[in-house]
Amino acid sequence: MVPGARLNYAENSLRAARTRPDAIAIVGEHESRDPDRWTWRELESQVAALARKLRQLGLEPGDRVAGVLPNIPETVAAMLATASVGAVWSVVNTDFGPSGVADRFAQIEPKVLFVGDGYEFGGTVRDMTVSYQDLRDVLPSVEQLIVVDQMPRESVGELPGDALRFSEIASEQAGPRYEQLPVEHPLWILYSSGTTGKPKGIVHSHGGVTLEFYKALGLHSGLGPRDVAYYAVATTWMVWNMLAGILLTGAQIITYDGSPTFGGPQKSFELVARNRATFFGAGAGVLSMVQRAGVVPNVSMDFSSLKSILVTGSPLPDTTWDWVYEAVSGTVRLGSDSGGTDVTSAFIGTNPYQPVYRGEIMGPYLGVDAQSLNSRGERVWDEVGELVITRPMPSMPVFFWNDPQGERYQAAYFDMFPGVWRQGDWVTQLHEGPFVVHGRSDSTINRGGIRMGSADLTHVVGRVDGVAASMVIGAELAGGDYYMPLFVVPQPGTRLTRELERRIVDAIRTQVSPRYVPDEIIEAPAVPRPRTGKLLEIPVKKLFQGADPSTLNRATAEDAEVLDWYARAARAHAGRREH
Repeated sequence: MVPGARLNYAENSLRAARTRPDAIAIVGEHESRDPDRWTWRELESQVAALARKLRQLGLEPGDRVAGVLPNIPETVAAMLATASVGAVWSVVNTDFGPSGVADRFAQIEPKVLFVGDGYEFGGTVRDMTVSYQDLRDVLPSVEQLIVVDQMPRESVGELPGDALRFSEIASEQAGPRYEQLPVEHPLWILYSSGTTGKPKGIVHSHGGVTLEFYKALGLHSGLGPRDVAYYAVATTWMVWNMLAGILLTGAQIITYDGSPTFGGPQKSFELVARNRATFFGAGAGVLSMVQRAGVVPNVSMDFSSLKSILVTGSPLPDTTWDWVYEAVSGTVRLGSDSGGTDVTSAFIGTNPYQPVYRGEIMGPYLGVDAQSLNSRGERVWDEVGELVITRPMPSMPVFFWNDPQGERYQAAYFDMFPGVWRQGDWVTQLHEGPFVVHGRSDSTINRGGIRMGSADLTHVVGRVDGVAASMVIGAELAGGDYYMPLFVVPQPGTRLTRELERRIVDAIRTQVSPRYVPDEIIEAPAVPRPRTGKLLEIPVKKLFQGADPSTLNRATAEDAEVLDWYARAARAHAGRREH
């Protein structure tokens, strides 16, 4: 990018410690404990002390440091300390079992592992000390365990004798010291979903992420020192990295390590109102969940400080879009973006200057040549195509872990259109410039050659009274058959009756097209999701196309038993076809 340039992501993130040392940098919210409040001075001090300890442990630039940690201020500090010494950071949330941790961390061989002593979720304290030996067994490269000791001592087990306490390290005095690194020096490793194999390690750089976050968060989201920002997120999702990245702008951030529904589905809005947040970021599913619960947040909460809401992860239904303006704030700027773990950012999204239109994303991010291509590689407007970018952007992965020849990198993005990055999202680019996102292109519904994003159908189904959630797949089967089942999760206490089926079919016929009435409507216990909250449509599609369930990585699912249910449903369907 800039030949000869050197920098450090952590140093840039902590600039405000020099200009506003006593301002609040992070507020750490919890379910039942009082919030933690860290000033910029305190954050810089803890990062410096942790970085010195990592150096004393022998860590050098390029070594790996991993964390099994929730969304707390200490996780941000551990990440920044790792970056300070030039080591490479990676983190998963505390709900991952040893198998899920091993799938990700065993391949990168961390020398130091940060773990919590416990965490509170859904009103229950979970003791993490019982899993330490299992973690060490699956991660033989770990030389040192550092325990974030935040829970009452009586609620968790004893720590191993060789473990170091985060609180003791962070209380030591140390001055900040930042390794000056090449622009493309690895900063952190994120992971692909891993639904059909071990997750791929996606490596991002100090320079690429620093430049991208200044642009995406400082310019497109308009964040600065006067802002207070909250993202409803767990550490496994790349949006956590963006939450921590907001520190680059000098804004205050809010972390939360509890259940998103603790005390009710409106929990995220309570955190926003209590902290007088100016910016709120969330997955589309978070907002839709509150809407479906019938909650009207602005009846009991004050959102006069809230300037903008950014929706990410999946398309936001039009009904939820309207609900935000009615039930939250009539003056808030409701934006949406579309990007991915691949770039720790967005390709298309919001900006502070253009008008907001329901269901549309304003346009490409600065410096991103985002286009929509048809199957022949021709640029198209006002029709559905593949989202691509035709020129490099700073935060593209510098490489995939354990991919020395770049073969997996090439296959992931450049196989369909040589030299052009295909993101795998189905979009329509309007002639005026905005984009409409329809969902993943490899989960596209294709009836008689007419293609449509699965989200276009499930948004309509989700508005039918009695439907809690839904998922549709289109599976190309042997013999040229095409099977399109719709899985419906009824509202609690109800069942999928013939009357509900009739109303679903009527909604699809009148609001989508008779072409997309499903072959079968199946009552399901839940829709399968990875820990990032999206739908696992592609693995389910592969099951119905005959894939062996053992080839799917159950550890990536939020609830593996739900994925098992779909495997049984696929077997039952295959049995019916045979007879």
